[in-house]
Amino acid sequence: MPPESATHRTSRLASPILVAFVMALLVALLGSFSGGARTVLGADPSPTPSPTSTPPPGPTVLGSTVTFFGRGYGHGVGMSQYGARGRALAGQDSTTILGHYYRGATFGSIATTTRVRVRILWNWVATPATPLLVYGRLSPWTIDGIDATFPVDAALRLIPTTTGPRTTWRLRITAAGGTVLYEAAKPASVLVRSMAGDGQLQLWSKPTSFDRFRGLLRIIAASTTSTVTVVNDLPLETYLGGVVPVEMPSTWPTAALEAQSIASRSYAARRLRPGVSYYDVLDDSSSQVYRGALGERATTNAIIRTSAGVVLRSGTTIANTLFHSTGGGGTENNENVFTSSTGARVAGVVSYLRGSSDRDPGGISYDAAAPSATWATRTYTAAQLSAWFAADPRTNVGTLTALDLRYRGASGRLIRVTLIGTAGTKQVSGEVFRSVFNAGRPLADPMLRSTLFATAPIP
Repeated sequence: MPPESATHRTSRLASPILVAFVMALLVALLGSFSGGARTVLGADPSPTPSPTSTPPPGPTVLGSTVTFFGRGYGHGVGMSQYGARGRALAGQDSTTILGHYYRGATFGSIATTTRVRVRILWNWVATPATPLLVYGRLSPWTIDGIDATFPVDAALRLIPTTTGPRTTWRLRITAAGGTVLYEAAKPASVLVRSMAGDGQLQLWSKPTSFDRFRGLLRIIAASTTSTVTVVNDLPLETYLGGVVPVEMPSTWPTAALEAQSIASRSYAARRLRPGVSYYDVLDDSSSQVYRGALGERATTNAIIRTSAGVVLRSGTTIANTLFHSTGGGGTENNENVFTSSTGARVAGVVSYLRGSSDRDPGGISYDAAAPSATWATRTYTAAQLSAWFAADPRTNVGTLTALDLRYRGASGRLIRVTLIGTAGTKQVSGEVFRSVFNAGRPLADPMLRSTLFATAPIP
C-alpha cells in the first residue's frame, strides 16, 4: 500500500578498525549510488522556491460556501516518498534523491551490530482471565535468569493479581499441548529471547495481526496497576526489514527504496538513547511504522543489506532525516512547519531540511502520480465552518467571516492562519487549523491532508 506516514542522540560507533573497513567499503558502495565517491550531498543547491500559488492581497472574505483545494500529504519536511519514487522513475539514483531532500548532509557509517529498542505495546491492561500472552515460534526460546529452555510453540502467560494498591504477577509457561512447564512469581526482569536467528516471538496480546518479532522482548509489568509494556530489542538492520516495505512499497524502484533505507536507518539511529529511556522509538507513525517480521519483504531485505550501516550525517551528528508521503510539488523549511500553536517560529533552522521545488524541468511535480498530489475537500457552508471552529477555544471567533491565508512558507504551506469573525480574531498555526477542521468535518468526508491549501486550486 502507498506510504501514508508523516514521520520522525548519537548512535554507538564502531571500533576504529571496523570504521576503516566500513568506510573503505562505502567508497565502493556509494559509487553505485552516485557514480563516484562524493560525500557531500546536493553541493549545488537550486534556489529556494517561491510559493506554489500567489497569495491574495488581503484576508479572504468567505462567501456562503467554501471549498479548500490542496496539494500533498504530510508535514512536507525532508524526503517526499512519492517524490523519491518519481525521481527514481526519471532515472535518478539514490544519492541524487537523498541529495535533493537533505542538501548538505554527508554519508557516514555506524556499526552494523547497533541495536534499537522499539516500544511495541504500551500500558496494555491484563486480567486474570486475559493475561499477557507470548508464543515462541520457529525456535526454542528462553527467559533470562530461568534455567530452562522452552520448546517451539510454548506459551508465556503473565497473570496479574491486584490486592489494594498493589499488583503482583505470576509467570506461567505451558507447552503447546497445555502441560505446565514452569510457574513462579514473575522475576524482576522478564527478557524473552529465541535461541536461533530465525526464531520469532509472537506477542499474541498485541491488538494487530502484525505481532511476530525477531530479537528480544522485554516485558515490563507495573506494580500498582495491571498494565504491561513490551519493548522489542533487536539489531537496527533487522528492524529496518520491518520498516522499509511498510513505509514504502517493496515494488517501487530500487533507487527510491535505497533512499528510504538510508533515511529510515538515520532516523532511528539519531533517536538511540541508551541509559536515558527504556525504549528508543515507537512502532507507529509518530516515529516510523514498524510491523516486525510479518512486515518484511525479500526485495527490501536485499536492498537494506546493500547499504548496511550507511547513515546521513550533519557534521558529527546523525541527520534528522524526516520524511513524508507527498510533497505536493515542493518541500518546506523545518522551522515553518514545527511551530507553536499560534504559528510562531520556535524551531531552529536545520541546514539540511530546507524547502525546495520538487518538480522536473518541465514543471511537472515528481509526485504527480500520488493519490494525494492534488485534492479538495467537500463544499461547506460558512455556518458549518463557523460551528466547527467555534467548538475549539483556539479557533472560536463566533461566526467566521474571513480567513487570512497569506503567511506561507517556501513551498506555499501555511505557517499560520488568522480566523476573523464576529467575536474577534485568532491566529493559529496551519497545523492547528488543519486539525480542528479535520476533527469537525464528517468522518466520511475528505480531510485537509496538508497545510498546502487555499480556497482556489493550487497549480
